Amino acid sequence: MTRIVIIDPQPASRAGLVMLLRAEPGLIPVGTATGAHDGAELVARHRPEVVLLEHHLLDGDGLGLSRRLRALERPPQVILYTADPEPALGLLARVAGAAGLVDKSAQPGELFEAVRVVARGGTAMPPLAAADLDAAAHRVDPDDLALLAMLVDGTSPAEVADALRLDDLRVSRRTERLLGRLRARPATTVAA
Repeated sequence: MTRIVIIDPQPASRAGLVMLLRAEPGLIPVGTATGAHDGAELVARHRPEVVLLEHHLLDGDGLGLSRRLRALERPPQVILYTADPEPALGLLARVAGAAGLVDKSAQPGELFEAVRVVARGGTAMPPLAAADLDAAAHRVDPDDLALLAMLVDGTSPAEVADALRLDDLRVSRRTERLLGRLRARPATTVAA
């Protein structure tokens, strides 16, 4: 049995996911939340194996919440489940520690398979294009290239801290900075 928490600001999405998951053998929705604050509390209380998380939340950022959930002592696997898949979301999701990314327009079977794969410790992420990785590497500080590589590779926050010889707080701050740089729009040049 895979226990699942759903964090989504849209009541219809939450209700629909609960009904859908209840009808699928082995997938058990244990609670829903509307945002980052109540979602984090719900995860702490129920300790699910998987969290389905919309990355656009009313009271915070789903990517930041994913990162915080993955830093827990017994972290759940996180799947970003979104109706607005931005082109860079696959890379951002990896940096935030998510194990999966599923578009809300996908067929239910795709969602079920992603939940089962990440619950077993696998990933359900779309492939990253070399050009996206190259662009990301050029947007971050050179000191953060190793951090970017480890996070994209799925290295746990504890292993990142150990490898970079940093405490957890510094890894967290550098990851936040990294996410900020990757989200920022590249500057455009004005033709003279």
